[in-house]
Amino acid sequence: MLTIGKLGTQAGVKVPTIRYYEQIGLLPEAERSAGNQRLYGRRALERLAFIRHARDLGFSLGAIRDLLSLSDDPDQPCAAADAIARTQLAEIESRIARLTALKVELQRMLVQCAHGTIADCRVIEVLGDHSLCSTDHRHAESEAAP
Repeated sequence: MLTIGKLGTQAGVKVPTIRYYEQIGLLPEAERSAGNQRLYGRRALERLAFIRHARDLGFSLGAIRDLLSLSDDPDQPCAAADAIARTQLAEIESRIARLTALKVELQRMLVQCAHGTIADCRVIEVLGDHSLCSTDHRHAESEAAP
């Protein structure tokens, strides 16, 4: 049995994150020692490693919850897991396209810069007026962000 600290170290996850995953139901509640210390077995370590790897690949907590639910029933077809992975791949491809557009726009701004004063700075000018950009690289999430 592992304490929460040792579980976190072995899985590469911080203790508050483990507590959060328990709170939202991704990890089952831990057993408790006589001193009320959380204790975890091999199954919890495997599940936490699964969650961490899925997060590293950019899966949302909802998708991870669905994948964990599927993994709890190993005899069913994997079509649902494939669909979740395809959705994640499409999101990553979309992000790559947006990042590529941003890279091109930033490169264009820098090439057009005369390296004079701020009053003549193309970077400042373009950042102040989106209509000067060559593409519409805005994203709905960034518009709503504070």
